[in-house]
Amino acid sequence: METGQGPGNPLAGTVYTETLRGVRCVRLSVLTDETTSPDRQREADDQAAAAHNISFGERDQLREAVDLDVSASKISPFDRPALGGWLARPDEFDALVWWRFDRAIRSMADMHELAKWARTHRKVLVFAEGIGGGGRMVFDFRNPMDPMAELQLTMFAFAAQVEAQSISDRVSGAMAAIRNMVLRWRGSRPPYGYMPAPMPEEHGGLGWTLVPDPDAVKVIVRIVRELFEGKTISAIAVGLNADSTPSPRDHWAVKKGRKTGGRTGGVKGLVKDAFLWNPAVITRMLRNETLLGWKMHKGKPVRDAEGNPIMQTETPIMTREEFDRIGAVLDERSIENGDRKDTDALLLRVVHCDSCGGRMYLNKQESKKNQHPTYKCNPYSRGFKCENSANIRGDWADEYVTAEFLRLVGSIQTTHVVPIPGYDPGPELRATVTEFAEHQEQKGRQKSKHAAAEWQKRADALDNRIADLESREKTEPQRVVTPTGRTFADEWAEKDTAGRRALLVEAGVRLNVRRGTRGGWRTLDTRRVDFTVSGELDPAVEAVALVAADAEAEQRGDTPSPGARARLAEPVRELVAA
Repeated sequence: METGQGPGNPLAGTVYTETLRGVRCVRLSVLTDETTSPDRQREADDQAAAAHNISFGERDQLREAVDLDVSASKISPFDRPALGGWLARPDEFDALVWWRFDRAIRSMADMHELAKWARTHRKVLVFAEGIGGGGRMVFDFRNPMDPMAELQLTMFAFAAQVEAQSISDRVSGAMAAIRNMVLRWRGSRPPYGYMPAPMPEEHGGLGWTLVPDPDAVKVIVRIVRELFEGKTISAIAVGLNADSTPSPRDHWAVKKGRKTGGRTGGVKGLVKDAFLWNPAVITRMLRNETLLGWKMHKGKPVRDAEGNPIMQTETPIMTREEFDRIGAVLDERSIENGDRKDTDALLLRVVHCDSCGGRMYLNKQESKKNQHPTYKCNPYSRGFKCENSANIRGDWADEYVTAEFLRLVGSIQTTHVVPIPGYDPGPELRATVTEFAEHQEQKGRQKSKHAAAEWQKRADALDNRIADLESREKTEPQRVVTPTGRTFADEWAEKDTAGRRALLVEAGVRLNVRRGTRGGWRTLDTRRVDFTVSGELDPAVEAVALVAADAEAEQRGDTPSPGARARLAEPVRELVAA
């Protein structure tokens, strides 16, 4: 090996008289970064390798470590998928070649570990360009007695870390400034439902803004429509996955022509081919204020000096009324959402012990032969004692409730109810007050006048927004009731156990069970049970019962009371029409 020393870099003129087995190293943090594209890195690596008699091999014998969408700040060289594999097999090569320092490392700690590894295994590290676009750098660790390579590498690593931090600070400052610009989008992946577009000329024409993404908006419209049709969030997610609809995390990858899936945030090392829709993803998306066009930072709205949310688009996907309407439906669904789909107990949340009022649960008694499943009161699981704990044979209770429900409710027409909350400043007011309270906790912690002034500016903005919201009038909620043209009997016939259980619960059905007497009962003793229907169906059930009683009286030849038919028939028509 011959070494020629230039004035700027003492190792820049290193020339090798033997051919070294090299590994061409390529790394990208963001797949769409055109300025550091893999092809550009390969070209620079090839030129450096040719100048120093380094061969990367060919075809099947090509030695290359390509790590795409891998951050050097977060992942050390030894943990990267491709490069880490080569570093674990040091006997297969002599040199590593990168385009620039930042393709290899971003910190002194990582470079120190890489230098120790290179010294231990006697390798050569080559960088096609130096710090700030300087000349080529070569660090030869093949002589363990020469400390200069490690010393100089450490010095350059320090310079690289300072440069990286300087770039990071400049980028962070620019991003903070852009966050406060109305309609200006900072770049990177947009929130689901939007896509970047050039800023319109009427708004200056500089930079980018967000506009609705037609493909994502179609999915959001579908989700909202099915939500208002009564589908559960879980069922909506199942439908989207069955139709191979890309989830929010995969949607942008598809838009940019990239592979879907990737590393998960849970099990270390777990990589998925695609990310699926699930109830948490849908709920989080529907409750995200980005649908209102607001800019968000760390989960909170970005506000102007008056406390108003700064907009990131001229055309929000939803209005405040629509957003709150969806939130109201989600809130309603979140109440009593503990219904289980993994049980065949028809009367779960329906059958109760008459003595203590607690729910009764189905005990299948699988360990006992010739024993029927039984609904039992289990007060000890709730932490108290029941004086007359009851139980009832499961099939008897199911048959009795089914017969009574269809007798009283079967002929009543079902309706589809959609709640419309109108406009209520309450949700945003509460969220803003919470944000203000969190901000107040930082009062007095500022050490400088400038920091204190910035804290006060934020406090004044939040206070202004709270005052504005307090002055707004609330629009009372409404309920749109639409007849389905189907009866409860029609719905019952088509649904499975979980669906029928939901009908019972929504109708307010309750079966109270008292303790039975000993004896060889072969049928249900109906004196032990009370069947009731409460809630909105109450008037309809009463009207149907009165009409049935009137018809029975007419068959017997009894004279109905004066005005009874006129009084009963009209409400029935109204309820059925409703």
